Amino acid sequence: MTEETAERISSRREKKNPPLREQVYLPSLVKKNPQVAILGGGMSGLVCALTLEERGIRSTVFDTGKHGLGGRMGTRDIVHRDGKRLVFDHAAQYFTVKDPMFQKLVDQWLSEGAVKEWDGVVGMLREGEFSPLPHSVKYVATHGMRLLADHMVSKARLITIQHPCWISSMEVDNGTWNLKENDLGQGQFDAVVIAHNGKCANRLLGPSGAPLVAKQMKRLELSSVWALLAAFDEPLPAPADGSKLDGAFVEGINSLSWMGNNSQKLYLNQHPHCWTFFSTAAYGKKHKVPQESIPTVKAERVRREVLRGVEMALGIPEGTLPVPFYTRVQLWGAALPTNTPGVPCIFDAHARVGICGDWLLGASLESAARSGMALAHHVNGYVEDSRASLEKFSIGLDMPLSGLESHDIGEFPGATTPRQQQISGRALAVARAE
Repeated sequence: MTEETAERISSRREKKNPPLREQVYLPSLVKKNPQVAILGGGMSGLVCALTLEERGIRSTVFDTGKHGLGGRMGTRDIVHRDGKRLVFDHAAQYFTVKDPMFQKLVDQWLSEGAVKEWDGVVGMLREGEFSPLPHSVKYVATHGMRLLADHMVSKARLITIQHPCWISSMEVDNGTWNLKENDLGQGQFDAVVIAHNGKCANRLLGPSGAPLVAKQMKRLELSSVWALLAAFDEPLPAPADGSKLDGAFVEGINSLSWMGNNSQKLYLNQHPHCWTFFSTAAYGKKHKVPQESIPTVKAERVRREVLRGVEMALGIPEGTLPVPFYTRVQLWGAALPTNTPGVPCIFDAHARVGICGDWLLGASLESAARSGMALAHHVNGYVEDSRASLEKFSIGLDMPLSGLESHDIGEFPGATTPRQQQISGRALAVARAE
């Protein structure tokens, strides 16, 4: 390797992983009518913005989505070339509630018609044998998850939405944060909330002057999961045991961890049968490619192997699954957290930079919402009492991260984790051998 080549490689690495900048110290007193920037318009960022609004604090939500807000609350609603309408939730499939504060918010959405209880039959599926999960109330967005995100801020008075907008730098300027998209200024803010994660968040935080926040973000580990959206003209066959199912957590198949019937969930009975299939995280890791430019050969292999996995899960012969007339492959390169600090939020009071997101508490929409609420309350407390010791308001900056056990597509009551599936699979093999 020549010295010139080594320098080019080093330069690329520095650009990809810029060195951490020294800590910045903003004035402890915050001006009246503060402005908060929230980077990420998923569940956590939007709930943070709404909670700040309840406290009279203005915010601007920046999101990179071309078609709208939502993050992992993603819905693809298309009209096929033959005029058929196809609707897929291609990220979060449904959610449950345990926390009273989140339940209050969900009850509001219910009264407004934005969400509904889903009576779909969901359970565990292994080689054609289906076992329904114990009863728990399941919620879905009435018209698809992405429209819930739009609804959440439809009546907001103190929230400004900017999308698509990719904040590429944040620098301190005269006691406030100056945000830019490339070289275009996007405003000055008294505090910044990072409500997204992955490599883009790391590149933004590294040179910002909030090294403690940046280090915590870099410790986060994320899984990768393939999604296959498939539309069929006819219903899928029932499992070999004859059970009815509308959604299933799949066990024992590497290429498939979940299958969900969007048409049943969204009551699209006059439309084709639109299913969302997810791979396991292990399969996603093995077949990971740049998600922005998936090679055609790789996409076709994933499509083929996931559909074969559906046949195996249902326990039906190879080649008997109906042929979908529409398919789309997508890689969630930063799908779900695999470790967590177990704190509701992270906040550096010296820099006025915080993090919210599902990974701080778990791997669910409820965890995301709880984290957004917690950080908003924390920021509000800081604004109202900024004469107090700043250490009082710093949280989560040195918490170690530990492994997070959940199903490949998140935490759901009754759904087994990959480790539990391995144990049950070995037990089943032993029982069959006997």
